[in-house]
Order: sequence, then structure tokens, then C-alpha cells
Amino acid sequence: MAQRALHTGAHMRVLLSTIGSRGDVQPLVALGQALTSLGEEVRLCVPPDFCEWIEELGMPTVPIGPELRATGKGSLPETLTPQQRRQMIEGTVATQFATIAQAAEGCDVIVGATALQIAAPSIAEQMGVPYVFASYCPAVLPSPRHAPPVLGWLGDKPVTMPDYSELWAQDAQRWNAMWLPLLNAQRGMLGLAPVDDVRSHVLTARPWLASDPTLAPWPDAESASVFQTGAWIVRDERPLSDEIERFLAAGHAPIYFGFGSIRATPDLARVMVESARAVGKRAILSRGWAELALPDDAPDCLAIGEVNQQALFPRVAAIVHDGGAGTTTAAARAGAPQVVVPQMYDQHYHAARVDELGVGTAHAPGAATPESLPTALERTLRGAVAERAGTLAGAMRGDGATVAAQRIANMA
Repeated sequence: MAQRALHTGAHMRVLLSTIGSRGDVQPLVALGQALTSLGEEVRLCVPPDFCEWIEELGMPTVPIGPELRATGKGSLPETLTPQQRRQMIEGTVATQFATIAQAAEGCDVIVGATALQIAAPSIAEQMGVPYVFASYCPAVLPSPRHAPPVLGWLGDKPVTMPDYSELWAQDAQRWNAMWLPLLNAQRGMLGLAPVDDVRSHVLTARPWLASDPTLAPWPDAESASVFQTGAWIVRDERPLSDEIERFLAAGHAPIYFGFGSIRATPDLARVMVESARAVGKRAILSRGWAELALPDDAPDCLAIGEVNQQALFPRVAAIVHDGGAGTTTAAARAGAPQVVVPQMYDQHYHAARVDELGVGTAHAPGAATPESLPTALERTLRGAVAERAGTLAGAMRGDGATVAAQRIANMA
């Protein structure tokens, strides 16, 4: 193993690494802001879609992999053959090891977020520096009290068990089947010993959980297996555009519809706008990566691009989204009722939590329809839901990124 790289500056150098959409990147940006406030040096290794934005915030970046924005457009690609899938996975692992090694040069700590950090812990081990894995959702981390994100569903129904240990054992086997030979081949080239459990190698013995303990608590709070920091919230002081301000001022509070980076069905925009009209509300539609367009030019709806959610969400009647950790947290902090239409992975967990807390409605997984979405909105717009959403907002914390940054600074 290489010795930890020492540098002559007074600041710690931290690499923040993730692969994914804005919901994966933005919490790391919040952590970067908090570390910078403490005087530490930060570098982010992220998909190229986000490099310009992050560098405008004053933090250097290293791009990894291809641009991802195009994945929000069009239909799903044809099913890959086993050979094509294997080639794609091999390319992903090789790219991670090469790019993260370059990005981590001279760093004292590596922080990886999202479970695709196959290379980052090995790079940290080879460099002799600490590695931290952070999840934004409790369901990603093994616990007998909840199911794994992928194996926890049969079709559109959740698997219910008194103890989920066996599903987590199957999940570990799934990780090994996909990644183990490729990971150990790369580790061998670095002079590192092979591992026998990819998941525990990536997630580490004590992962961090960057979610709010009221909205998304760790179910084994009495144990020390996970360090829950609280959610990592970006400082965003951008004003709303004049166009949005005029729209908000022109009538009653609208419903916000935002589905981020998901692939959109051809009629999604129409379904959303007509669902708002069905419950007597106006609509703000986020175009997202699918570049959704309004179905007509009526004055009761507005299509917008990327926006400061912290400024907009307190001024809407409800928020309809796919259940990503960032949007769920932002909506909860704003005290806004939610309709969550989950598509994949941790979104099912957030939909269930919103429903369980009584601050919104968990829509059935998959596509929203002209029948299902108005029904969910009618349930969500009842007065008691808004009252509970306000109570939840008052209980949530805003210091998660600071807690995490201080803990990292103390690793020096």
C-alpha cells in the first residue's frame, strides 16, 4: 500500500465523487460548500453535465464518464445482449479506476456517494487515505428492518417480511456476480489483495447516512453501524425569475410537477397539467431532462427550467415528483404536501415515508394516468395533510452538511 500523500498546505484536500443525476451530485455540492467554509480544499469528480455549474460555485471538478442528460429523452434503448452489458460494465469499472485515481491525486480524504463507487474505496486504500461512503437514503444500507432497494419489490408490490436478512444476503450475491471479478482484477493491478464481498467493500464498515433523521431515519438508531449526519442541503440564494414571480402573483398557489432526469412517457406533460385542472389548480411544470413541453398555451400553466426549489416550494399548493431524496427533502423542508410517483431504487422508500408520515400520497409505481393522478392530488390537498407537512418542516434540520464537514475536518 502506498503511504498517505502529505502536502505542505495548511488545508485538507478532499475529493468528493459520485456518478448519477443532479440528485446524486447536489448533496456533494452542499458538502463541498460546507468544507470550503471550514477552509478545506475540495475537488469534485462528477459527470460532465454538472462541471460548469460546480466550477461557477468556485469548486474545481474532474469529469467522469459520458454526459447523462440525454437519458431523459426518448424511449428506453433496446435490451442489451449479455455481451454488450458485460462490455458496458467493464468500461465503467476501468473508467472509474483511471479517472478517480487522477482526481484523487494529492487528496487526504475521499468521499464517495451513491452505490456505484466501485473504484473509490480501492483508490483510497492504495493511497493510504481515509474513505467515506455516504448514502442519501436508509434503504440503500443493509438492515434486517427494511428490504434492499432492488430486491424489495415484486412487480409493483413491496416485499413484506419480519426480517429482511435473507434478501440482503441475496443482494450481496447480486453485487458479487456483477462486479467482483472486475474489481479484483483492477485491485491486482494496484497491488492490492482481492476482496470477497463487493458491497461491504463499497459501503464500508460504518457508512454515513446523509438524510434527515425525522424524514428518513436509520431504523437501528441504537446501534453504531451507521453515522447519520442529516441531509446535505445546498445553500441556494438565487431569486425566482420574473416570469415565475408574475405567474405566482397572477392567481392561487399552483401545483409543481417535476420528474428530474427520468425518461418521460409521451403524454406525461398533458397528464400533469390536466390533473391540476381537474382539482381546480394551476400548474408549474419542470421541463427536466426529458425537455417536457406544455400541452397548450393556456395561462394557467407554466413550463420552467432548473429552479431554486428552496424559493419556489414554500409558495406552491403541492409538489408532484418521482421521489428522489433531494426533491423529497426539499418539499418536506418547505412544508409542502407531496404526491410521489416512484419509478425505481430509493424512490419507493421515499414514497412510503411521505405516505406514512401523512404529509402526502404514495402514488402507485410507474406512470401516472389521467385517472390516478387527480385522485392522488385530491387526497393530498386536504387540509390535514398540509398541517402535518408544516409540522414536519418545523422538525427538520438544516445542518447535515456542516456536521459531515466537521467530522471530515477532524480526520486530519
